[in-house]
Amino acid sequence: MTVNTPIYMDYQSTTPMDPRVLEAMLPYFTNLFGHPSSRNHSFGWAAEQAVDAAREQVAELIGASAKEVIFTSGGTEAINLAIKGVADMYAEKGRHMVVAVTDSRPVQDVVKHLVRERGFEVTELKVDKEGRVSADDVRAALRPDTVLVSVMMANNEIGTVQDMAAIGKVAKEAGVIFFTDATEAVGKVPVDVQAMGIDLLALTGHKIYGPKGVGALYVRRKNPRVRLSAQIDGGGHERGMRSGTLNVPGVAGLGKAAELCRTEMAAESVRIAALRDRLEAGILAALDEVSVNGSRSHRLPHNLNISFAYVEGESMLMGLKEVALASGSACTTATLEPSYVIRALGVSEELAHSSLRFSIGRFTTAEEVEFVIGRVVETITRLREMSPLYEMAKEGIDLSQVHWSAH
Repeated sequence: MTVNTPIYMDYQSTTPMDPRVLEAMLPYFTNLFGHPSSRNHSFGWAAEQAVDAAREQVAELIGASAKEVIFTSGGTEAINLAIKGVADMYAEKGRHMVVAVTDSRPVQDVVKHLVRERGFEVTELKVDKEGRVSADDVRAALRPDTVLVSVMMANNEIGTVQDMAAIGKVAKEAGVIFFTDATEAVGKVPVDVQAMGIDLLALTGHKIYGPKGVGALYVRRKNPRVRLSAQIDGGGHERGMRSGTLNVPGVAGLGKAAELCRTEMAAESVRIAALRDRLEAGILAALDEVSVNGSRSHRLPHNLNISFAYVEGESMLMGLKEVALASGSACTTATLEPSYVIRALGVSEELAHSSLRFSIGRFTTAEEVEFVIGRVVETITRLREMSPLYEMAKEGIDLSQVHWSAH
């Protein structure tokens, strides 16, 4: 079996652009280069038509109307506009927010900013061992001064998908705005902002085989009409919510990517889930002391997060150089802290450090999956042969009772 390496299994970090998306974008880099706000000539009209078409395509994917889609530079900007926009606009009602402990880093950082700079209070929602938030816990966390509930629809590390309709119902009954970072869910699982009671939803192009540097924020227009305070001033573009010349090629690409996801998601999800299940079964059959993190029944089709006891995540990544993966440690930061998401499941710090995230996608092949199974088994086996902890555990020694000397 010959496969080309390196093999990409980090689709939850970013996705390769679909060639059909690039094809849709190309004219807007060259002949159709107009400004969508230039309404006096054909160049501007062509650009405006492209933006309008993309707005429809994105709206159709999430069950919204085109007028509810605001284009941004990506998911992080959409998250900032949603949360800070609500904080500014509804400050008179209160300064309390409810946020899931496993929400994405951008959400966490925006909320921390509001706490630090604006005096907001935050109630963090715990999750169960599968990473799911309880609607009852949401209800219990609400206060008269609560202005926003934020729960990430699908987690970018463990793939757990939340019961959005149940949470949305609680928020709606209380008259509180319900926001979700859906950057990982949109295009992978069905999303319907009406059925789920979502008021604000952030998405991005590079997670759905579209371009980087473009995203969108869904803003509900009725029942209730959500109002946001703009975070970027200058020109009043995007219904006054997000000024700045639109990235027309990027917007066209985002629209095409959304359309492809809408038409192909059902079949694609079945194929990808089958590959993921094969990857999981192959690894679990060949290795002991491994555990799957997150939900087995409520998860994204392309995610697999596994902890390999007695082996460090960084060592595994070094040993698997032919495969692009992510570890359970925040290895892109200055400190090797274990994943806060995996720790929130009740997993020990040691196991959190020993986790790998496999995320596959549209261009993953069965041959690549088989190759990765073989390399993972080979690498973990080799690393454990060098691990005194694994050897002691196999001999029946309870490592939690061992008193380690500092010398």
